[in-house]
Amino acid sequence: MKLSLSNISKTYKNGVKALDDVSIEIEAGMFGLLGPNGAGKSTLMRTIATLQAPDSGTAFLDDLDILSDQISLRKLLGYLPQSFGVYPKMSAEDLLDYFAKLKGISDKTDRKKIVTAALEVTNLYEVRRKHVAGYSGGMKQRFGIAQLLLNDPKLIIVDEPTAGLDPAERQRFLNVLREIGTNNIVIFSTHIVDDVKELCTDMAILNGGKILSHQTPREATQSLSGQIWTKDIPREELDSYEASFNVISSNFNEDNSLNIRVHSLERPDESFTPKIPELEDVYFVTLHEGENVLTTEG
Repeated sequence: MKLSLSNISKTYKNGVKALDDVSIEIEAGMFGLLGPNGAGKSTLMRTIATLQAPDSGTAFLDDLDILSDQISLRKLLGYLPQSFGVYPKMSAEDLLDYFAKLKGISDKTDRKKIVTAALEVTNLYEVRRKHVAGYSGGMKQRFGIAQLLLNDPKLIIVDEPTAGLDPAERQRFLNVLREIGTNNIVIFSTHIVDDVKELCTDMAILNGGKILSHQTPREATQSLSGQIWTKDIPREELDSYEASFNVISSNFNEDNSLNIRVHSLERPDESFTPKIPELEDVYFVTLHEGENVLTTEG
């Protein structure tokens, strides 16, 4: 199964160009759409989910034209938006049974099997009789995955699902996504680099409504081999180093000095140490280069 987007553009009434000629192919597996807040990720997710129409472009799931045949697409779709519904005082089990009815599963025995399977894969079976309104943030996100699994979707979209989760809840949520991400297309939108590093077999970086990069995480980090350098500096010298070098990130050390990471095709000077590239380096370098392109075009 393959999702193919071609020349997707969207400009809002206020003049903001949220998507700018987006073309990409996404195959089965965990796909990470990485970008900062305001990059256009949610607009792209809503467009793929047929919740809003683009101004131009085409989108196909294999041979299915999803922009013109939205009903057929929604039978194959599971969608978890950034924020979703206020829950009534119902147990997870009863609420999932209700959702299953809405999805057209009329046989009570079938619903029971499907609901139980969804609760088990999301690790909510032990709390199935607890009111969803009383769930923690991470449990609610896992419940969101449970409800989208009821119709056995082939295309799953989750938009910024780990934002606001504590580390333990985030890890449980990522484990659930790993379980369901083998045979389906799962598009995982996030601004958290570690989510993509831990989860995704393919990824793209989006900013300013444009796809800046589309590679596997391994390809992306290998592309910067021999180009990342580090050095500890006094914090008051950061501005000077940023003026002289392409500083992509900086972190405090225990002694309150700064460790800077610099992108350069060659060693900036003998005081710098080479480092193995990380996915976060790829992210910052790609965003920086993308901003330079936008500035040049502007």
